[in-house]
Amino acid sequence: MEKVTGIKSVDFKITALGHGVVNWNGPTQLSHDGTNVDNHSLPKLRGYTNLTGKISEKGFNYKKDITDIDFKKTPLYISQNCIRHHLFRDQAFDIHYAAEKSLQGVLASITGLVRGYVVPSSQCKRTSPLLMEDFVDELGNGNFEQMGRSGSKDAGVDAKGKDKKSNSFFSKTTFGDTKYTSYGSISIEQLQFISLDKKFDRCAMVIKEGQGEEVAQAVQDYIQSLDLNLNPQATFHQNYVRGGTIFEEGENGILLNNDAVQALIEHTLKMIGELSIRQAKSYMYVDEVLVDYNDSHKMMRIKHDEGDVSGEASSDYASYFYAK
Repeated sequence: MEKVTGIKSVDFKITALGHGVVNWNGPTQLSHDGTNVDNHSLPKLRGYTNLTGKISEKGFNYKKDITDIDFKKTPLYISQNCIRHHLFRDQAFDIHYAAEKSLQGVLASITGLVRGYVVPSSQCKRTSPLLMEDFVDELGNGNFEQMGRSGSKDAGVDAKGKDKKSNSFFSKTTFGDTKYTSYGSISIEQLQFISLDKKFDRCAMVIKEGQGEEVAQAVQDYIQSLDLNLNPQATFHQNYVRGGTIFEEGENGILLNNDAVQALIEHTLKMIGELSIRQAKSYMYVDEVLVDYNDSHKMMRIKHDEGDVSGEASSDYASYFYAK
């Protein structure tokens, strides 16, 4: 079996800065001064549990105190789902209409080529080549805030139509300045091939006879629009085979050439570098992206030794499929 050579993945380390909490976990039952409270809002904290581990004779699980949080052991984080939503925010809701429309437009987009999708009604899907980890805070500037609210409008009106007075207290775990670190990777194997065949249960789109070339051209035109200086090619074939297989059973599909892969990677890295989130009266923005064009067998080597990082593509991207 011929060994696969070339760049197998493009890995990256992200440093992001911000202030406050952009990804809340919602109301969490805790205790305060010996009394259980249900109106305390917690952000997402890695590894945090609201239980002390002690159980009463009646089987009651004791809750932690609101202030009993070590932000170094259980740091603030932004979930990768939140990051992906904002990264592809322009097309965040388009996939909801995919069941009623042709998937060609979806496939010839950044959602179809990089984000990935699933259409339950047809079982068509595209596995995302983009892996993103949670953004984990390093500073630990968390604090407890007690808040109050009062007024006639908060509680609505009573049965007689008169304004009800409202006086309520609630609390939050808030944050000051934040600094996040995250890692990610783009798989060349998953990026370069688009299956249009149900044979191996990864069909991105059901095509009619003779439609494959049309879909490939639409994908190629879209990728070309990302970088006019490159010469991307998206080629349809009825039998693309994964290298190393025994019986050489292939599938209908589209294979992207080196320039097409390069254009998508550059565009994705640019999107990541320009990512910013502003919500919940807080914000976060990406400050720096360190890239590694990884041609080794070590997955995410950038995590373990930045000295091995290759900041530029020194060879072609690995080729995993061939036409037979």
